[in-house]
Amino acid sequence: MTPLERAEAKFGWKLVAPTILILGLLILYPLMYNVYLSFFDVQLNGYKTFVGLENYIKLLSNTDYYSAIGTTSLYLLGTVAGTTLLGLAMALLLKDPFKGRGLVNAAIMLPYVAPVISVVFGWQFLFDPISGVVNYLFVDLFGIWSERTNLIGNPDSALWVVVLFDIWKHAPIAYLLILSKLVSISRDQYEAAAIDGYGPVGRFFHVTLPELYFVLATVVLLRLIWNLNRFEDVYLLAPNVQTLPIFTYYQAFTGVIDQGLAAATSVIQLAVLSVFIWFYIKKIMKW
Repeated sequence: MTPLERAEAKFGWKLVAPTILILGLLILYPLMYNVYLSFFDVQLNGYKTFVGLENYIKLLSNTDYYSAIGTTSLYLLGTVAGTTLLGLAMALLLKDPFKGRGLVNAAIMLPYVAPVISVVFGWQFLFDPISGVVNYLFVDLFGIWSERTNLIGNPDSALWVVVLFDIWKHAPIAYLLILSKLVSISRDQYEAAAIDGYGPVGRFFHVTLPELYFVLATVVLLRLIWNLNRFEDVYLLAPNVQTLPIFTYYQAFTGVIDQGLAAATSVIQLAVLSVFIWFYIKKIMKW
């Protein structure tokens, strides 16, 4: 390395040093402190007693923790698959220009940009067992159900309400990402596939899907990462659905407060997230 290159490298580090310092303070320090807390019994008065791996052993013997893992797995499976498939379907239907397309795109994006607190209250009204639209349709109008049901109050059905809510709210971002790639696919590829004898289904599997590999993989992995950490949507709509973030919150701030156990839960969740992030960076972005 020449003296000029060394000087430029040194100057570059000086430029990024403030950013690295800020990121370290805002991200790295809280993460490391959370790992530190996971090895202690933390009292509300701030007093800490070192317990080693006791919090992890206690957590791994907690049946509620495994129940939260199961709930989270179903939530991730339903939301990631639903969001990706709905986004793909909408993108395929709306990829060709038509009059009013901009208005339709704006309407599709509304759930994603709307404040979560307002749309959550709207959904709670829809599923209200007394005056909700859903119970009115299925009980009074169509007679599919024999009696009104509190779908959000029942943890089993509340999970699927939360899944539907997440798909409805976050499918627009999947649609936008997929559509941006769809419109860039050359028509020549479709014409060549048609000449080779492929129909609409064949062109989809031999042209469209290969071109969408990167963006579909990105949507799936990013949705996994985001939803594994998803707290506000689930807690505001149905706090009885104990995904891992909700379970961690209850351990840390409600009932018999155990912040050391909550920290251990977060550390394990961070490890899982790190695997997803590593896979995304190495296999999808190919850095």
